[in-house]
Amino acid sequence: MQVYEINKRIDELREIRGWTLYKLAEEAGLTQSTLFNMRTRGTLPSITTLSCICNAFGITLSEFFTTGEDETELTAYEKRMLQNFRRLSVKNKAAVSELVEKLI
Repeated sequence: MQVYEINKRIDELREIRGWTLYKLAEEAGLTQSTLFNMRTRGTLPSITTLSCICNAFGITLSEFFTTGEDETELTAYEKRMLQNFRRLSVKNKAAVSELVEKLI
């Protein structure tokens, strides 16, 4: 994946959640200038920065780099549940995960 594609993927994931750059920076524990510089200068994020971004989105680095044809097929219901989960704050994600673990 090239720099442009990485930044495009970040934007796609951000837009799915309805997040601004500010919200992503907040959720990822990064500064807005870090994200802004990646976009305007076209710089490649470090693995640490990308890992923080993926954690904010609730995905792994592997999931970040998975292309459409490699994705596991999910039902419409599963996709909706996953999209809703990804919109949650870190605190609420932990609460939902805890609840699900208790139900299993």
